[in-house]
Amino acid sequence: MPMPNRDLDSTWKYHNGTKHSYLSIRVHPHFLDWENKPLLFKIYPTLEVNRLPKDFRQTGVSALSAIASTGIAAKGKKLPTLDDIAQLLFFSAGVTRSKKFPGGETFFRAAACTGALYEIELYLVCQDLPDLPAGVYHFGAAEFGLRQLRAGDFRRLVVEATANEPTLAKAPLIVVCTGTYWRNAWKYRSRTYRHFGWDNGTLLANALAVSTSLGFPARLILGFVDQSVNALLDLDTRKEVAFSLLAVGHSSKRPPKAPVGGPLSLPLVPYSRQEVDYPAMRQMHEASSLLSKEEVTAWRKAKLGKKPAVGVKGAPILIKPVADSELPTDTIEQVIQRRGSTRKFAREPITFAQLSILLDRATRGIPADFLEPRGTQLNDLYLIVHSVEGLAPGAYSFHHATRELELLKEGDFRERAGYLGLEQELPADASVDIFFLADLHKIINQFGNRGYRATQLEAGIMGGKLYLGAYAQKLGASGLTFYDDDVVNFFSPHAKGKSAIFLVCCGHSARR
Repeated sequence: MPMPNRDLDSTWKYHNGTKHSYLSIRVHPHFLDWENKPLLFKIYPTLEVNRLPKDFRQTGVSALSAIASTGIAAKGKKLPTLDDIAQLLFFSAGVTRSKKFPGGETFFRAAACTGALYEIELYLVCQDLPDLPAGVYHFGAAEFGLRQLRAGDFRRLVVEATANEPTLAKAPLIVVCTGTYWRNAWKYRSRTYRHFGWDNGTLLANALAVSTSLGFPARLILGFVDQSVNALLDLDTRKEVAFSLLAVGHSSKRPPKAPVGGPLSLPLVPYSRQEVDYPAMRQMHEASSLLSKEEVTAWRKAKLGKKPAVGVKGAPILIKPVADSELPTDTIEQVIQRRGSTRKFAREPITFAQLSILLDRATRGIPADFLEPRGTQLNDLYLIVHSVEGLAPGAYSFHHATRELELLKEGDFRERAGYLGLEQELPADASVDIFFLADLHKIINQFGNRGYRATQLEAGIMGGKLYLGAYAQKLGASGLTFYDDDVVNFFSPHAKGKSAIFLVCCGHSARR
């Protein structure tokens, strides 16, 4: 059987074909059809919605502590209650506020998302839990409730799809994250598949932090047979696909044999009067799909491994250690509820300690099946520093293994940063721009095309941690797109051969 995951030309065809350049956005301009803008929520009109409780508790765990965690050990019996599940869903993907305008209303959610289009959907697969019967559920963010798609414990089907991944096999709750093509492609066209990773990642950054604050082990799983999970959720894979899994909690027993479950054929409220298809994004997903348990097993054995600590040329700049007693203490719940995406930065300096906290807390590690051994990181962080007290303006590389910054070139690069960030003001006005670059050649050689999914997802999670770390310190943050090759060229020769993946700008938000 041919394995699309090993047809590595697919990644390069998609990645190179969706690059932004000064020329591409002028030769292929895109104008938004506002009358055809997609509905921001998936709704099953024939299913009853069971509303979730909203009396959330303050865990008392600081945001900076929660995002730094690399996970809680999975041992003993850790079963989430309905209140716990409601808190996890609200602070990961819930509607935190809305804004009315002539002709409509915009809804903002707990995690940042490209274009505020929220194309990531969440589903639960669980055993019998306190106040929640075993079943497969869809999370309705609009109503803040659950709709039951299937009754019974179907976890065994997901566990088998992962080739019996040990953590997932004893998880009482499995969260399935899916991506809905059209909801994001309405604005971003074929580049949407990159955004699946970014937007799923920022959501998972919240989910991992909230799971930690609630005391539950959680682990991200990317190795699974795609079609098995898609079939369980009865997804129309021309429109929506399973992207990642999150195991939450711990149970002493493995799941029993799953009930028989066929197609559901449930009606859905249409997103738009018409959907435009962009084949490249679907082809990229198909190319990164795993077809069998044997392929999943082989994929999971692939290890990128820790990068050897490379000496810094010149004088290394060690990021400033900050004692926990000196850190801001706002809880993860407080920070998520006030988080936004900065629309304008003030050209004011942040401190070197604030930058150090951002870099330290975002890069301590992520509990994921593709990031073994602990400390493995797919993306490298590069910085353009504009205004950080005690740090010369210039371009830097961050060595996460040694917690050191390496100065690549000194100078005022505000104007250049604005150009690199698709000629926007945000990266020019921010205090610091943090770019994610990765050696895709090495990654996809090890993981196949699935490695592209993993790279985008890791960048989104670390980017989400930067968001939370910034807002925990009363700063602002914004994720942006960029001119791909120009970013790599700017940081070269140090970044030669790498690919631009993501960009997060941080600094003081300008007062409106």
